Amino acid sequence: MNEMTSRFWEIFFEVYEWLPRQGPGNRACAERALGLCRDLPPSPTVLDLGCGVGGQTLHLAELTLGSIIAIDTHAPSIERLQATVDARGLADRVRPVVGDMAQPGLPPESFDLIWSEGALYNIGIENALRICRGLLCPGGYLAFTDAVWRKEDPPPEVRTSFELDYPTMGLAPDILSVIEKTGFSLVDHFSLPDEAWWGDFYTPMKRRIEALRGKYGGDAEALGILDQLAQEPEMHRKHSNYYAYEFFVTQKVREGRR
Repeated sequence: MNEMTSRFWEIFFEVYEWLPRQGPGNRACAERALGLCRDLPPSPTVLDLGCGVGGQTLHLAELTLGSIIAIDTHAPSIERLQATVDARGLADRVRPVVGDMAQPGLPPESFDLIWSEGALYNIGIENALRICRGLLCPGGYLAFTDAVWRKEDPPPEVRTSFELDYPTMGLAPDILSVIEKTGFSLVDHFSLPDEAWWGDFYTPMKRRIEALRGKYGGDAEALGILDQLAQEPEMHRKHSNYYAYEFFVTQKVREGRR
């Protein structure tokens, strides 16, 4: 994607805001990661950073009895999540907030679990982990997904696509090194399966793009942007063996044990 114009972002959000989620993941992966957080209290305090429209937020509400604060910078996504929360009767447990994950403005050591799917890289993984560590209770958990290379020699079009959005993307061992460096211990990590890319993300994206092609049938600029967006799932279909989304489950190391 060569030029991110205001029209590009208009069409981008018209696609992404109406998806069940804004990146790879599914309920089964959330349940697996949550199951690794074995010492959580019965009703944990949870922070979902970079929640988007809240696909994973709703999974957390189903899978725990805790209270959840869900933060995202994009107000329309938060408005959509709030409407869903109200419709499902979850307002007493889930609080969507427009905010900046780099400066969440929340009390230190106030969360048992911090969750973030595909968002922490926006503020730098090391910076994000240091922020999360300060917000976690002693022994609290941080569970997050991040894009990683599976191979060091991806095709040029794959490398270019990721470098536009995530130029510092590395291998899973690079993330493991940052985890140790920032005061966390690794519980476990696993790669998201292919169905976690397609079920709630790429398949709905393809349907949404096709619906918008009908809306913008006479608009060459909009159709060109939709063509750009449609390249992502096709690239994944062809080249997914070169990259992955990795789910990392970590625990805050208690002072004196590092």
